[in-house]
Amino acid sequence: MMKREARLKRDTLETKIELSLDIDGEGRSRIATGIPFFDHMLTLFAKHSLMDLEVKAVGDLEVDYHHTVEDVGIALGTALKDALGDKTGIRRYGHAYVPMDETLTRVVVDLSGRAYLELRAPLQRKRVLDFPLQLIEEFMRSLAVNSAMNLHIETLYSRDAHHLAESIFKGLAKALDQACRLDSRVKGLPSTKGKL
Repeated sequence: MMKREARLKRDTLETKIELSLDIDGEGRSRIATGIPFFDHMLTLFAKHSLMDLEVKAVGDLEVDYHHTVEDVGIALGTALKDALGDKTGIRRYGHAYVPMDETLTRVVVDLSGRAYLELRAPLQRKRVLDFPLQLIEEFMRSLAVNSAMNLHIETLYSRDAHHLAESIFKGLAKALDQACRLDSRVKGLPSTKGKL
């Protein structure tokens, strides 16, 4: 089996990012973005997706967290697309319902080659310490666009901001784990078009 992994560097005037991804990993991670809560979300994403993920990001955090969060999403999306290659043999679709105490989130993905994000979650005006949860939408949009993924996220109910964020990232992890899996019954690409 061909290794499904990618490494990349992304340098802009706002951020410098080094990222490596192994889809067929064990959930290991080494994350350093300078944003502790975001590091926590990426760590649990790796753990629950069973992907090995390393991220080192240096951004203009003195401005705000936006550039770093968005650019890590761009880098992770690009790495995921590169690591999947032509997508031969993948399941393509994945979904997960993930509870976190009083919170329940549903995440559905299609590795279709068509980028789209539909996010329905009460992120506005919520924070965990100094991390504004609305940045989760920026991360997910960057991830969806750069991986060419159709991504639907809906939090069905929630009260606690930390639990809300965690259920979203864990839901993404479990749905992607399912969608990226190789299935011996899938011959070629899982598409009637013959291309993803």
